[in-house]
Amino acid sequence: MDVIISSQNGILEKPFLCYEFSNTSCPKFVYPLETRILLYILFSVSSIVTIIGNMLVIITVIHFKQLHTPTNYLILSLAVADLLVGGVVMPPSMLRSIETCWYLGDLFYRYYAICYPFQYHSKMTSLATLVMIIISWTVSATLGFGMIFMKLNILGIEDFYYENIKCDGSCTLFQSRASATAMSLACFYVPAFVMLCMYLKILHVAKRQVQAIQSVNSELKKEGKATKTLAIIMGVFLTFWTPFFLCNVIDPFIGYSVPPLLFDMFFWVGYYNSTCNPIVYAFFYSWFRHAFRIILSKAIFQTNSSRTTLM
Repeated sequence: MDVIISSQNGILEKPFLCYEFSNTSCPKFVYPLETRILLYILFSVSSIVTIIGNMLVIITVIHFKQLHTPTNYLILSLAVADLLVGGVVMPPSMLRSIETCWYLGDLFYRYYAICYPFQYHSKMTSLATLVMIIISWTVSATLGFGMIFMKLNILGIEDFYYENIKCDGSCTLFQSRASATAMSLACFYVPAFVMLCMYLKILHVAKRQVQAIQSVNSELKKEGKATKTLAIIMGVFLTFWTPFFLCNVIDPFIGYSVPPLLFDMFFWVGYYNSTCNPIVYAFFYSWFRHAFRIILSKAIFQTNSSRTTLM
């Protein structure tokens, strides 16, 4: 780690290190001050917008009794997950991305993966929805935290990891071929396949209803809007997370040659999925826009505001 490098004027200088007095420190890349300020502003605004947007969704679904439906409970669960991304994942990731070193310790919460498919069924009960949400969070937490804290991600390649990758100040999600393949399948590819199959089934049922029931136009419009909104949410999810998971599954098979900066960029692209979801709700759902106005005008504190008709 004590390699000496040459500067432009010929004077030998030591490279920047995450921990100056550590013999096992990672090298540190120092961005120009102006770049660091801009990045801190960009990532901070992104985190704040993500938190506020998803907090509005959470307050809306919890407060207004009209929205206490199984489908909206799924939206609530997704909003909580997105809120955690904005409030718990983005801030330390901002520090890691800009400072290019990890200064928060090995045990700090540093890996987060929420992956679960949407489902829709006309007979879905609140209990069934609750069970689905519990299973989704349990499986996600077990996969994410279990892999990191049990070090399953480096199983079989421990020597290579500690000799070539591990250093003081690093915070990289390093995985073996088996780990990268299994985690990518479990957290992205399989859920994505299930979501696409579910959406195609929903689309098929919706078209069949249109042909069979021509007298309930308002209900059909609601069905159509819900189906379209679901497609948008799925499309945003797949678009934002596909680059990362492609790199994640390919990298171990090409000698870990994907540039860390590219990996980090794709991580942030995935994070922005959590920023976009509330925007999708606001664009497609009039009840969200109405609830948004009620919350901002502080009318939410009025008596019986929870029984306000939103749509």
